[in-house]
Amino acid sequence: MSRFLIECTYVFHHPEMNSGIQRVVRNIINHLPLVQDEAVCIPVIFKDGKILEVKQLAPKHTDAWRSRVQQKLEKVARKLVQVRSRYWLIHSRLLRFWPWTASHNVRRVTYVLCRLASLSFVLPLRLTEWILEKTEEQPRAFEMECRADDVLVLLDSSWHADFFPVAERLQQEGVAIVSVIYDLIPLTHPQFCDGPLVHVFDRWFDWIANTADGFIAISSTIRDEVREEVLRRLGKARGDARWFDFFHLGSELDQIDPNRSVRPVVEKLFTSGRAVYLMVSTIEPRKNHAYLLDAFERLWESGSDVVLCFIGRIGWKNELLIERVKKHPELKRRLFMFNDLGDVELEYCYSHAKALVFPSFVEGFGLPLVEAMQRGLPVMASDIPVFHEIGDEFISYFDLNQPESLSRQIQQFEDSGIFPAARDMADWSCLSWEDSTRQLIERVGRHRVGPRMQIQQQVRSECHETDHCSE
Repeated sequence: MSRFLIECTYVFHHPEMNSGIQRVVRNIINHLPLVQDEAVCIPVIFKDGKILEVKQLAPKHTDAWRSRVQQKLEKVARKLVQVRSRYWLIHSRLLRFWPWTASHNVRRVTYVLCRLASLSFVLPLRLTEWILEKTEEQPRAFEMECRADDVLVLLDSSWHADFFPVAERLQQEGVAIVSVIYDLIPLTHPQFCDGPLVHVFDRWFDWIANTADGFIAISSTIRDEVREEVLRRLGKARGDARWFDFFHLGSELDQIDPNRSVRPVVEKLFTSGRAVYLMVSTIEPRKNHAYLLDAFERLWESGSDVVLCFIGRIGWKNELLIERVKKHPELKRRLFMFNDLGDVELEYCYSHAKALVFPSFVEGFGLPLVEAMQRGLPVMASDIPVFHEIGDEFISYFDLNQPESLSRQIQQFEDSGIFPAARDMADWSCLSWEDSTRQLIERVGRHRVGPRMQIQQQVRSECHETDHCSE
C-alpha cells in the first residue's frame, strides 16, 4: 500500500502562525489519524537535506515559562522575517532606476549590501529557531526512509523553502510528488504582493510545474487556473502528463484555548446593541478594506449606526489604509480594528456579529466565508467566481466597482431584517476538517497510477510517433 507523506515544514517550525495556509496545514495534519483506516498518512518535514517523520506538530511546554518563551520568540521571528523582506523589496525597486540599470558594478554592490542586511536578520532568526528547539523536552521529528511507492504531498507553503534538491532525489527514487496549490495570486495579480514574493513564487512555480506529478488546488476555480498556467509553461504534451484536481476546506476553529477569555473591549463592542459587520482577514491590498470604508461611510453619512470591525493582522502595502483607519473620525465609535485576536475571541465575534462582509478582489478559497457560515453568520461578498463556487446562492454578492451596491444591501438588511441572498442559510452545509482531510487523501489517491517516469516515457513515445511535439 502506498504511503502518503504530508509535508508541513513551515508550520512545524512556526506553530504560532495562524494565517490561512497555516490554519489549513495544521488542521489537515491534526486530522490525519482519522483517515488512517483508508490510507497510511505520515506527516513529514524537510531539514538539513533529510526527510523527517513528524511525531508531534507543535511543542508541548510543561510550564508557563516555556510557553511565554515560545510566544515571545515566535513574535520576534515574525518581525525579523518582515524586516528582511523589506530589504529585498528595496533592492527590487532600485533595479528599475539609473544607475542600477546601466552599471553591473552598482547592481552588484547593491545586491551585496542587501545580502549583508538580510544576513543580519537571518542569523537572529536561526538563533531564535535554535532556542525554540532547545526549550522542547524531546525531539518532535525523526529521520525516516522513503519507499519507491510513496506519495509526497507538498501541503505547506514551500515556495520559500530550500528542500527542492531533496524532493528531486526522492522523485528519482520513485516517490511521486503532488503539490497543493492555494492560489496563483503572485502570478495573476502581482500588484497585490510584495516584490520579492512575486519573483520567488514565479521561480517556485516553474520548478513545481516541471517537477510535480499532479496538482490539487483548494477550489475548482484555482484548479482550472493551475492547469492553464502549467500548460502555458510546459506545452500541451508535457502538461497533459500531469493531473489536476481540487478539494475544499473545513471550517472549525482549532485553537480555542479554554484558559483564555474575551477581552472586555471586544465584548463591549458586541453588547452595545448595534449591528456589527465583520471583515476577517490579513490587512493587505487584495482584501480591499478600502472598499468597505467607502461603503460604510455612505451609510454613516445617511445616519445609519451600523458598525464596521476589521479583524486580522497587519500585512503589507497597506500604509495608506492604516493611516486612514487611525485618523478616521469614526474610529472606536463605529469603526474598530483588532490585529491580535485569538480563536476564542474570533469565535465570539463570529457568534455575535450581524454579518461578514468580504470584498476581496481575488481569493483561492475564502476560508472566513465558511467559518462564518458554519456558525450561522450570513455573508456578503464580492462577485467573483470562487465565492460563487464556495457559497453558491447562500451568499449575497455585491459589485466591486460600486461601493453603494454594498451600502444598499446593508441598509435593506437593516430595514427589513431579511438577508438579501437567494437561498436561506438554514439549508447550507459545510465540510468539517475531517471531511476536508478525507477528501484530500481520497482525491490524491485516485490519481496514483504509477511512477511519473512511466507517464513521461509514454508521452515521449506518443510524441515521437505523431511527430507533433517535443520536450
